Amino acid sequence: MQKRVIILCYRKIIDIRSVKQWDKLVFESTYLEFKMQAQNFSRGTDHTSYAELLRNVPNARRLTGMVTPSVTGYIQQLDNIMPDILNNIGRRFLTFSKFQLEIINSDINDKDKHQVAINFYSEPLMWHDTIDNYLLISAQSVENQSTVENNGVVTNLMQLQPYINISSLQYYN
Repeated sequence: MQKRVIILCYRKIIDIRSVKQWDKLVFESTYLEFKMQAQNFSRGTDHTSYAELLRNVPNARRLTGMVTPSVTGYIQQLDNIMPDILNNIGRRFLTFSKFQLEIINSDINDKDKHQVAINFYSEPLMWHDTIDNYLLISAQSVENQSTVENNGVVTNLMQLQPYINISSLQYYN
């Protein structure tokens, strides 16, 4: 039987309507940093939105990389566990190995337009089965996880939901 190893990506969108405390902190931090960094690109122009800067100012794509350090402390608070993703018994379980910040929209003069996404990429997972709209998954290697009494593998049943994507799939014999 072929083994399937997947990497999941969870795209968490954060904007002015976000209600969780962690999300609000990330929103405020990324907006403040965007506003400070974007001024370097908008100086001497009428461009205040992220989209205008991307279209009209050379090197404005660097803004995402310049804003990313403003979230690293908040990412560390997660202790490598993805936010919002629960297994079938309501526990956060999905670990991530990397993240990527994305500026979706923003404007130096209008905080309400600020919107970012954080893409969390899971550690490699064994994809055992799909049951209705649930994935049955476990850590990639048995050496890295606890086993149950009958030497089975510790698994998690995770419901598929919006903003979850299988970003990588590998087959092994």
